[in-house]
Amino acid sequence: MTDNTEKSPKSYGVAVTLCGIFGVMGIHHFYLEDYLHGIADLALFVLAIWLFTQGNDGMAVLVLLVDALHSVIIFYYLIIEKWRDGQGRPIRL
Repeated sequence: MTDNTEKSPKSYGVAVTLCGIFGVMGIHHFYLEDYLHGIADLALFVLAIWLFTQGNDGMAVLVLLVDALHSVIIFYYLIIEKWRDGQGRPIRL
């Protein structure tokens, strides 16, 4: 079964690279114009940094692990071309 949905104009390679390098910061979501998701990812990262600075290392590691797991899942969906940009268009090669 083929998906006839219009392909996103965003670069597949750039999206995968941004997710792989800056995944926990959510930069790839901003690139894909999925701003709410990007803000949530960035907020988790900032929360983890703040927790580290407050001496709450255990909670900071937990928040970073949740954020990292989320990034791995998004990275996988990008690789198999099942993720969509902020307009609902699939990210494809």
